[in-house]
This record gives sequence, structure tokens and C-alpha cells, in this order.
Amino acid sequence: MDVSEPTYREWAHAPSHYFEPGAAYMVTAGTYKKLHHFDTPGKRDFLLTSLFDHAESFGWALEAWAVLANHYHFVAGAPEDATSLSRMLKSLHSKTAIWVNRQDGTPGRKVWFQYRDTCLTFEKGYVARLHYVHTNPVKHGMASNAENYRWCSMNWFSRHATTGFRRTVLSVKCDDINVEDEF
Repeated sequence: MDVSEPTYREWAHAPSHYFEPGAAYMVTAGTYKKLHHFDTPGKRDFLLTSLFDHAESFGWALEAWAVLANHYHFVAGAPEDATSLSRMLKSLHSKTAIWVNRQDGTPGRKVWFQYRDTCLTFEKGYVARLHYVHTNPVKHGMASNAENYRWCSMNWFSRHATTGFRRTVLSVKCDDINVEDEF
């Protein structure tokens, strides 16, 4: 990675976004006023399916995900055009807001607030964030075991990751990482 010539994009009232092709990113997005718009299994199913569809469409390789009633996180590998992240999230948020508003009979209601993305440039930070996202439902009291929470990647990770990698990810402390996650 050549950090001497990074590509920055400024966003009003948000930190700069650093885009690096092929890098891993962690994204956190929250609902407006932290309201629980995705408060039913069907609504979380729709948000998760939409996230999968958008990630595939825009060439982002999901590695970890957690969808809750008022926010979501994911870790993904960027495609060659890493700047597509903002377009992907704009499309995802538009589609899911229109859909959930239709479900709730509240057309035009603001659903999403902001998102934060972090380019993961250090292996330890990457692994810690994988752990954080895989186990996020436990942090929020949604499950005692993340493998039993169907809207996160822990069950998938447990079945598909090698034993060594799984042990590594789950042994790295993740409580010290800086993630705005007070939902």
C-alpha cells in the first residue's frame, strides 16, 4: 500500500474517508435518532439481504457483518474502485429506507443517519474488528452466543474459517478499539 498518495474525500460534518483499493474496511451505520426501525425479524432479514446484494453488486467482499434493530456493522474487502463504498451505502440506505417506511406506513420518514468507515491498515486492528463485528450482538445483549443470532456472521465464520484463524480472531481483544457503537 502506497500511503504517500492517498485519495481523500471530504464529507460535511464527518471525518475524511481514506480509500485504498483491495484494503479491508469496517463500516458502521446507524439509524436516525437511534430509532429501532429494523425491529422485527422480517425487517432485519430485508436489511441483511439488501446488504449482501449491494456488496456483491458493488464488488465488496463481506468478511463479517452484524445487523441490529438500529445499526449495522460490516468488515469487507474493497474492490479496485474503493470509492464505490459511498455509492453502495447511499443505494443500500435508500432502498432499505423506502422499504421499511412502506412497511411502517411512514413514507418520507428519515431512517438513516450517518455511517463511518475505517480503512484497516494494520493486521491486529483488522483482526480485532473482525472479532468485534462477529460478536456485536452479544455486546448489545441480543444473544448470549453470537452463533445463535442469525443476522450476524459468527455462525458462518465458525463453520467456514480454519480452526487456527478462528482462534486467532476470537483471542484478540476488541474492547479497546474505537468504534462509535452506543446504540
